[in-house]
Formats: sequence, C-alpha cells, structure tokens
Amino acid sequence: MALPVLHHDDYERQARDELRRWQVEMSARPSLWSHASRGLQRRINRLIPERVHETVTTVIKQMTRAVIAGSNFTAPAPLRDRTLAQREVLVGEKIENYSRTAAIEGGVTGAGGFFLGLADFPLLLSIKLKLLFDIAAAYGYAGEDYKERIYLLHIFQLAFSSDAHRLDVYGRISDWRTYSEQLPASLDDFDWRTFQQEYRDYIDLAKLAQLLPIIGAPVGIIVNNRLVRRLGRTATNAYRMRWFAGHQN
Repeated sequence: MALPVLHHDDYERQARDELRRWQVEMSARPSLWSHASRGLQRRINRLIPERVHETVTTVIKQMTRAVIAGSNFTAPAPLRDRTLAQREVLVGEKIENYSRTAAIEGGVTGAGGFFLGLADFPLLLSIKLKLLFDIAAAYGYAGEDYKERIYLLHIFQLAFSSDAHRLDVYGRISDWRTYSEQLPASLDDFDWRTFQQEYRDYIDLAKLAQLLPIIGAPVGIIVNNRLVRRLGRTATNAYRMRWFAGHQN
C-alpha cells in the first residue's frame, strides 16, 4: 500500500507537542480521586467470586509468559527506512482495526452471558498483545528480541495500572536504555504478581458489567474499544520517546 506524502518537520513538531502533553499526564502524582477509586476497587474485589479472580489471573499469567517466551505470538518484521509520519499512519490504521475487532468481540461475548463474558478476558488480552507487536514493528523494533518484549509488557502496565504503579513504570521506560541493561536474565525474576494484580484491578470495574444480562453486549462494545485505543495511544507515545531520543538534533 502506498503511503501518503506528509510534511516531515511539521508532523514531528506536532508529535513532540502531543508527547509532551502525554508525559505530563504520566508523571502526574496520584489524585485524591485516584486514592478513593482504589479503595472502592478493593471493596468490589471482595465481592467478586474467587473463581473469577482465579480465572483472570491464570489467563493473564499464561498469556504474558507466552509473550516473553515467544510462543503463540509471531512478531512482524520491523519496518525500515520510514519517517515518523509514515510509521504513524500505519500505527493509526492498526489501532483502528484492532479496536474495531475488540468491539465486535466484546459485543458477541457480552451478549452471551456470564460464561461467554469470562471468555472475553483472554480474547481481549490476545488482541491487545498482538496490537503491541504490530506497533513495535511499525516503529522499527524487533518483537523477537527479549528486551523488546519486556518493553511491551511495560507499555501494557503503563496503560492499565493504578496511578501509583504507573509512576514507577513511567520512570523505567523514560530511561529505557539504562533500565534495560539491568533486566533480569530469567523470566522467573519478572514481577508477575504485580503485573497481574494491576491489570486485573484496572479492568475489573469496567469489565464486570459485561457479565450482566441485557447490558453485557453494549458494555462489551464500548469498553473493549476504549481499552484498545488507550493501549494504542500509550504505545504510540512510548515509542515516540525512543524515536526522539534517538533522533536528537
């Protein structure tokens, strides 16, 4: 597919401005509302059947480990010799396609009641992870690389974590070159427990309504679409940081 001709300098200036606004959001301290929401989340968690918690946690652990280990996810070839504008045209198309797919999937599983609603968790997670692999390739990074896969999991945490944990993750990826040199050699040293808990807690409030009769389908459509778009925006800006760090004037 032919890529459109875009004004390189103007586009990069606009992208830098958007990146700065996003960085302000990511570095903001947790608000009073955030603390109150966290307390509400803990109370809701106590009301959720333990089998639901166990199912979601197991799925997250298995699929994220599969990402790092390389099974079930084939990384696309990294895109070479393109401007930032050309890359982000492709990224925008990927986000649109995956968010549309997630919305359709959420509507179908949401209409199916409790058990199909539970099935949405692994399906949506798979869609999100595949989107991250495609975005990494669009920015020229090889998803087959172990450290790059760890970076993708950090992007995932940045998009779907509490404000307090988000600050910690943002601190790591904002100086990724330094942090990546200290990564553990073994998968067993990765903090899976925090990763699972943060993601599960983040999506519980939004996704539980999808398990309810009647409203499950519309909730699934709206929530899945928004979650994928949030991940897409987070990944875009995370890779913009690395792009501009490597293209300093």
